[in-house]
Amino acid sequence: MDGDGIERAVRRTLDGIGLAYEAMPCDPALADTAAFCEHYGVALADSANAIVVVGKAEPRRYACCVVLATTRLDVNGVVRKRLGTRKASFASADETRELTGMLIGGVTPIGLPEDLPIWVDAAVMDRERIILGGGSRSLKIRVAPQLFDHLPEVEVVEGLATQLG
Repeated sequence: MDGDGIERAVRRTLDGIGLAYEAMPCDPALADTAAFCEHYGVALADSANAIVVVGKAEPRRYACCVVLATTRLDVNGVVRKRLGTRKASFASADETRELTGMLIGGVTPIGLPEDLPIWVDAAVMDRERIILGGGSRSLKIRVAPQLFDHLPEVEVVEGLATQLG
């Protein structure tokens, strides 16, 4: 599915859930979190990154982790243990695209394959609204974190990420 098709699928999923959201078009060159937040005046604390991770054992196990931009995903601790592997890392851009159909900078937990677990850091749920990727580098979605109550395979995880600095 191309970027436009993924964006349409994301909007259909959101419309089906019935939770209010704002679709925020963005310049694809500004899709990376820091650039997006600076250019569009969005607080980093309201921006949530969806990161595909992989366990380095065979068969490879994947998950999508959602963490605030003001935090660091605990890949070598919590993620590795949850995947049940000795080593874990961020999935490559190619693996991410193959698994989700999305490019880094546009990955969203909305509309992922139903067998891909989604782990959401508990701090994300404390925000009033969050900004997520919209499925492509040209769309972001502003939505309440209660969105995760309506997606399959979601688990809220205490300590999935740690505060930066």
